[in-house]
Amino acid sequence: MYDAVIFDMDGLLLDTEALMLDAARTAFASFGVEVPEDFLHWSIGVDSIKCRAKARELFGSSLDMNEVERVHDENWLRLTSTDIPFKPGVEDLMEYLVAQDIPRAIATSSSRESADHKSRVTRLDRWFETIVTVDCVANPKPAPDPYLRATALLGFDPKRCLAFEDSNTGARSAYDAGLTVVQVPDIVPPHGVPVHYVANSLIEGAKMAGIMPR
Repeated sequence: MYDAVIFDMDGLLLDTEALMLDAARTAFASFGVEVPEDFLHWSIGVDSIKCRAKARELFGSSLDMNEVERVHDENWLRLTSTDIPFKPGVEDLMEYLVAQDIPRAIATSSSRESADHKSRVTRLDRWFETIVTVDCVANPKPAPDPYLRATALLGFDPKRCLAFEDSNTGARSAYDAGLTVVQVPDIVPPHGVPVHYVANSLIEGAKMAGIMPR
């Protein structure tokens, strides 16, 4: 049995990836930029600083990324102001882990402000006291720092912990931190990361990893 379970947030617990990509498309389009889908897919699980640098590289320094991000954030808040759907199986898995008294944490590439917004709307704080955001670490995903920080806050050896991730970026972070990794792909297929399990859903992944009975 694992000492603790660490989860990514967007695209894994929350069905937000499509909403985030829609907010980004609309923001760039308002400045006359048609964003390639491969850039949007690359950005999944990647922190905003890296996304901003990549956008400048692709679209030029004349594009005001401060304004693009402002419009993106306005779009995002509009889309998620009152409801953010859970991914399938989230509530069942959380209730099981709570009943088994298995410690839990979140390690996300979101900012603290964004993570707190999503937590308020969805009441994630009923299941999680520990949420590690990009503001908590020196090096965001795919570096192992977020998962090392989360396991340290919980007080457990990473090798004794289980991670759930949807993105390749996040899976690399968890794997390099030494956790057992279950990848549940959302929009982007799994690629190039030596994870331990690949599942079609959270519940399937939990059963594969042995955290839930089959």
